[in-house]
This record gives sequence, structure tokens and C-alpha cells, in this order.
Amino acid sequence: MTDLQVSLVSADNEVWSGQAKQVVARTTEGEIGILGGHEPLLAILASGEVRITVTDGTVIKANAADGFLSVENNNVTIVARDAELSE
Repeated sequence: MTDLQVSLVSADNEVWSGQAKQVVARTTEGEIGILGGHEPLLAILASGEVRITVTDGTVIKANAADGFLSVENNNVTIVARDAELSE
């Protein structure tokens, strides 16, 4: 399976960036899961949890609010007004 290059940024800093196997996020249309090879997508991000499964199986969790999610050529960019890693 093709890995994703993921970048999660807030209005004032980069929250997390790296290679991942899967991204799950909440959009205004509902929860979406993204794997390698996903078709291009632009979605409005809803407030909620973003789960990023990195290549070693570890799951990174972050809270994100208000922004957008973009997928193109195995690059996932999540831009949120507010975002921070969860414990």
C-alpha cells in the first residue's frame, strides 16, 4: 500500500508532519478515511478528532477545528484554525 505524506497545520504553527498509512477526519459531510491512492479531494473540516496512523502502526490523535482537508497525489494537507495533539 502506498504511504501518504501528511501535514497538519494550525493558523500559527505546524502541528504534525510525516508519513502515514491512513488519515481519518471529520468533515461537514461526515467522517472520512483516506488511504494511499485516494482520489483528489477538497473538504471542509468540522471540529473533532483527526486520527493519523503512521507507518509503524502508531496512531497520532489531534483535535482540530474549522478549516479544510485536501488530498492530491498521496499528499494530505489539513489546515485548521485551531489544532493541537491529544494526549
